[in-house]
Amino acid sequence: MTDPALDAETLRERAVASLVVARDRTTLLTSCVEDPDLTAQHSPLMSPLVWDLAHIGNQEEQWLLRAVAGQEAIRPEIDSLYDAFEHPRAERPSLPLLSPEEARRYAADVRGRALDVLERTAFDDTRLTQAGFAFGMIAQHEQQHDETMLITHQLRTGPAALTAPDPQPVTPYTGPAEILVPGGPFTMGTSAEPWALDNERPAHRREVAPFWIDATPVTNGAYQAFVEDGGYDDPRWWTPEGWAHVRRARLTAPLYWRREGGQWLRRRFGVTEQVPPDEPVLHVCWYEADAYARWAGRRLPTEAEWEKAARHDPATGRSRRYPWGDADPTPEHANLGQRHLRPAPAGSFPAGASPLGVRQLIGDVWEWTASDFLPYPGFRAFPYKEYSEVFFGPEYKVLRGGSFAVDPVACRGTFRNWDYPIRRQIFSGFRTARSAGDA
Repeated sequence: MTDPALDAETLRERAVASLVVARDRTTLLTSCVEDPDLTAQHSPLMSPLVWDLAHIGNQEEQWLLRAVAGQEAIRPEIDSLYDAFEHPRAERPSLPLLSPEEARRYAADVRGRALDVLERTAFDDTRLTQAGFAFGMIAQHEQQHDETMLITHQLRTGPAALTAPDPQPVTPYTGPAEILVPGGPFTMGTSAEPWALDNERPAHRREVAPFWIDATPVTNGAYQAFVEDGGYDDPRWWTPEGWAHVRRARLTAPLYWRREGGQWLRRRFGVTEQVPPDEPVLHVCWYEADAYARWAGRRLPTEAEWEKAARHDPATGRSRRYPWGDADPTPEHANLGQRHLRPAPAGSFPAGASPLGVRQLIGDVWEWTASDFLPYPGFRAFPYKEYSEVFFGPEYKVLRGGSFAVDPVACRGTFRNWDYPIRRQIFSGFRTARSAGDA
């Protein structure tokens, strides 16, 4: 979405395309395994895949059929079953959930009706329908659950169920290891992006001191040096909470890594392979990212620093939608949309670099920042406080930039993700920073 003033037919076409792409991905993720895999809980951290499938349909019904079109509920008795706040993930397998076939029929029925609603909806000044916001919100919601379902696929045991081509080989990155981002003000957040969610709003001025930031995300090879230097056994590098978590959870390396025969192996979507040293490190929690940064004599960037590195154009003084400009992402810009089932090598996508030359700020891996998840000045919850407001506070750390599992509709320079600092089943990595005055 590049222009809030687009005509209604163009907005309608974009909404349809976004909804169709999301549903095609949902179908792939729920048709590549047999029904027992859909109803099983592969980890207490995640829902059964069939819960996600029906939840996607239920959210679409509630917002597009009921809120936008004013229609009566199709199956009001299931609302509570698919309320993410009423039932924690660990409890969901015990609920009387729709069967896989019932969930498919329900989601398909809702989608057919929603497309009819889209054809009749006037994109007026009502906040929910302005520029097709509700339809964009639902497309983003489905893609976010598709990423969640992809995480579940990574957690499940057994043979590979998904395939995708690997990223194209690239010439090894030989540019500077870090890049100086000049100090001064910049515009953070957005008030103009039509489908931006409430926590991205409003646009506001931020002052950031000059700092250095890694030109690429931290790689497996670099992180392996931390592991082999005894990083997980040295409390100097960990916050007290992080050290307690490392001891309690017995962490010794990123999730899915194991040492065997003198080499590091990992499991990736049912395949065991050598850990590729040139890929961004994946499946590390915030405590691990923070400890590595301390070990390296650096720190994690703040959220404001990350966004300034990603969006600020020193030549014009304006903030771009993406590091490369305002155009929507293409495969030349970033690794998005489950096109590959892994990050691309560090230094890939020169066409997606920021004005200062920082690479891979969008796609590949979510990047932990030093910041707690907090509202921007002037924040207003919309359309419901449970999307963002109930999560604000020091319990959650912010991740930015998206991963290979994120669709472009749910990823932009202002998009904010958040999670507990212990989480590492998510597709999370990081890059480090240092203040300009540091040695």
